[in-house]
Amino acid sequence: MEKQQFKAESQRLLDLMINSIYTHREIFLREIISNASDAIDKLAYTALTDDKVGISRDQFAITITADENNRTLTVSDNGIGMSKEDMEENLGTIAKSGSLGFKQAMEKQEDIDIIGQFGVGFYSAFMVASSITVISKKYGEDKAWKWVSDGADGYTIEETTKDAPGTDIIMTLKDDTEEDKYSEYLEEYEIRALVRKYSDYIRYPIKMEVSRSRKAEDSEEYETYKELETLNSMVPIWQRAKKDVTEEEYETFYRDKFFDYNKPLRTIHSSAEGSVSFKALMYVPSKAPYDFYTKDFKHGLQLYSAGVMIMENCEDLLPEHFRFVRGIVDSQDLSLNISREMLQHNRQLTIIARNIEKKIKSELKNMLENDREKYEEFYAAFGRQLKYGTVAEYGAHKDSCKDLLLFYSHKQGKLVSLKEYVEAMAEGQEKIYYVPGENKDRLAKLPQVEALSKKGYDVLLFTEDVDEFIPQTLMNYMEKSFCNASSEDLGLQTEEEKKEAEEKAEAMKGFLTFVQESLGEQVKEVKLSSNLGSHPVCMTPEAGMSFEMEKYMKKANPEFAFSVGRILELNPDHEAVQAMQKAMTEDPLKAKDYAQLLCCQAQLMAELPLEDPYAYTELVCRLMK
Repeated sequence: MEKQQFKAESQRLLDLMINSIYTHREIFLREIISNASDAIDKLAYTALTDDKVGISRDQFAITITADENNRTLTVSDNGIGMSKEDMEENLGTIAKSGSLGFKQAMEKQEDIDIIGQFGVGFYSAFMVASSITVISKKYGEDKAWKWVSDGADGYTIEETTKDAPGTDIIMTLKDDTEEDKYSEYLEEYEIRALVRKYSDYIRYPIKMEVSRSRKAEDSEEYETYKELETLNSMVPIWQRAKKDVTEEEYETFYRDKFFDYNKPLRTIHSSAEGSVSFKALMYVPSKAPYDFYTKDFKHGLQLYSAGVMIMENCEDLLPEHFRFVRGIVDSQDLSLNISREMLQHNRQLTIIARNIEKKIKSELKNMLENDREKYEEFYAAFGRQLKYGTVAEYGAHKDSCKDLLLFYSHKQGKLVSLKEYVEAMAEGQEKIYYVPGENKDRLAKLPQVEALSKKGYDVLLFTEDVDEFIPQTLMNYMEKSFCNASSEDLGLQTEEEKKEAEEKAEAMKGFLTFVQESLGEQVKEVKLSSNLGSHPVCMTPEAGMSFEMEKYMKKANPEFAFSVGRILELNPDHEAVQAMQKAMTEDPLKAKDYAQLLCCQAQLMAELPLEDPYAYTELVCRLMK
């Protein structure tokens, strides 16, 4: 028998396809099953107009047979089959697909759902097989044909016998090595797992003969017998109408598919029609996985094309700020390049991703407005991710996140959105005030917060590292600018009050110079303040930075850490400051101790560490004598 060469191929290209196009060899079974599904589709379509087909839709099936003794794995279908010419055209020419031609021919008549459009999936079997035999008989023909190839020197075709139309793909697996255990693809467990992972939603039953055990008659012993088992569920839950799916079914699917024992907070079942059509079933988890905020966490949605899984985690479908969402997207409109495993980042994918982002935001906003308790449960788990999403990429996604953010309100004593904060602003308030720190209870006692509260103004208490970057990213919200109450001018003074403060500062210039010289390099500046309420002193950072940023940099990147300039603000009306001013003329040494004491107190209030706690203790004891 004369061996024929691959028409449009060389061994180098075949090696490239086998070793480079597919990164996970286990997908060979997905490709072979998808081809079988295509073949059945074609015969099912033919049966619509040809009553001689003689097979009903519920008789179509794909059968997998594993033979451990001969190391063969066979995938059989009762579809349209192939003639000798079909074999030469479709199996002898890599990247030539009968499915694509069939779809193109039928497009004008009906929307035919054909999975395999590029004809290279069949050759993925050579990743695990040393040789492949294809036995096929085409519907309407008398002869059957056998195609054999080892993937190296070409192929042979000869006439054979086969009772009914259909195709058998017989793969002889490679020998096991220390690194590669090809025989695992003959094990029932592995085959079942691969079908459920990649081909669970093929519309035809995928059957396999499996081993069962039962008690033998008239005996206590068990006997083993074989039975055909359907491995796939066939009907994707996302393809069903919402009204036909119960809440229990949604939850069961989520737990089984994504291995989460917790009930999801939100189920998002949607579909879109238009230039790109797709269906999506997504879930908002109630708890963050243990590795969610690590680089090891794999995010993205499972991507299907006509029920066949293309990608386990398609990151391009899910924006980083919504990386917590789990789910599935299924579209027949995606352009698949070379194989189902390589997906072009094209216009269709971008359109789907944009629609998904809008849908997720809409659902979260609906939860925020209509189920606050559940939203706050979600926010406790994933609120930080929304904050990261706001500031990431120089605020490129801030519009998707800003309305979903929550912060603790000092005035209201609860979490509020920025919109709720602005709508509840007191008359005359023009800024969104916030203070950053580590603990909201301590932040609530800051002098600036006290001063704002007396005016009836609310203050947002920022307690996470990322919080302080949000005002810098947003700049304003609902036309209200942000103000860091711990470092910026609160804007509470009238012009007359400002003038009085300037005059008082000028009159106390000598005193301020004395305090500055007493503290030396501990502070960059000493000045008076009218924002301290009942407090004598506070420490504020110089313009442009904050103490929280200083702490964050020291923790996150010690090599590039920096110290923010300290500004000591004094309340000229407080008796402690007045006592220090009096001591300056009566007992300068004691006045210096007072200055040091107030500086340490300001540092403690700002949650800054004391350079020498022992010296501070000695200072307090000395002043108590």
